[in-house]
Amino acid sequence: MNARPGNGTHKRSAVISRRSALLLALSSSGALAQDFRGLAENAPGFALPQPGTPLVFPKDHGAHPEFRTEWWYVTANLSGADGAPYGAQWTLFRFALQSNSPHAGWDDRNVWMAHAAATNAGEHFFAQKFARGGIGQAGVEAAPFRAHIDDWVLETRDDSAGAGIERLRVSAGDGNFAYVLDLTATGPIVLQGEGGYSRKSDAGQASYYYSQPFFTAEGDVTIHGRKTRVSGRAWMDREWSSQPLGPDQKGWDWFALHFDGGAKLMLYRMRSVKRVPFLFGNWIDDNGATSPLISEDIAIEPLETIRIADRDMPIGWRVRVGSRGVDIKTQPLNPRSWMGTDPAYWEGPIRFSGSHKGEGYIEMTGY
Repeated sequence: MNARPGNGTHKRSAVISRRSALLLALSSSGALAQDFRGLAENAPGFALPQPGTPLVFPKDHGAHPEFRTEWWYVTANLSGADGAPYGAQWTLFRFALQSNSPHAGWDDRNVWMAHAAATNAGEHFFAQKFARGGIGQAGVEAAPFRAHIDDWVLETRDDSAGAGIERLRVSAGDGNFAYVLDLTATGPIVLQGEGGYSRKSDAGQASYYYSQPFFTAEGDVTIHGRKTRVSGRAWMDREWSSQPLGPDQKGWDWFALHFDGGAKLMLYRMRSVKRVPFLFGNWIDDNGATSPLISEDIAIEPLETIRIADRDMPIGWRVRVGSRGVDIKTQPLNPRSWMGTDPAYWEGPIRFSGSHKGEGYIEMTGY
């Protein structure tokens, strides 16, 4: 890997040879485009999520090759032994270039992409990797659970043959940053939407989606060669689909919020070029009980923007949930948490205050 400087507050790592060829293949397949908008293109031959389909564990921790795309996603809000706050992100994506193609070895029709980041108040570091499927460079096993691309790994810490995601270790890094975190679930897996069927538009686009928002995290974050012991809270998301965006949708604003009292809140705002945003949320009690939130119950308003990568990015939000008495304002740990990856987006740790206090992560695509 070759480390490259960013524009003062974030830095980048190049990935593997053949990166350009893999990006070209992804773009031409419709699986990936700038700011994830390729996810709105038709996906003939691929499976589509169906309401009423039960999710099965540990099977659904693994890959779903009949669908065009999926991801395994971890974000962590951390406090260092040095008294400073940190954030960590780990994501593995699978994109299928062709439907109904169970080819092996070099004929495999899947491409894997991974993003990793570490954030503090002054700097945001990110890196990305690409890999061909079928050759052992990247992949996911359901039980015992293991997701990897090269030496970036998210895997169980249990020895049993059927181990799932209750106790994980996640690691990634490059020349500027690294982290190793042990994650321990203290609550149940949460099914998003209607029993794991998550609608993304009024036109019927959807995904299968579940979360584990009850991880505690302990480990080390290393920045510029300086290792710091950290602990905090982490959130894992799993999602798979073939066309999760509608043709007129250009991106999303996603919130994963840890309340100081133990509750969790997941919200997303799917933005359209023609219609009002599609809003959905899930209130998660501290014991894991869920209460879906309809759009009329949710208000998400950007309060402040800054210029990043030649675009205006919201970095402060007001979030209201009427049925829960939530009226909060968010503040980023680092406003310039820009992921200059392929595709590019903003993702970083935040704090919030107002009617409730806590921390979390926000992801914003399509700006």
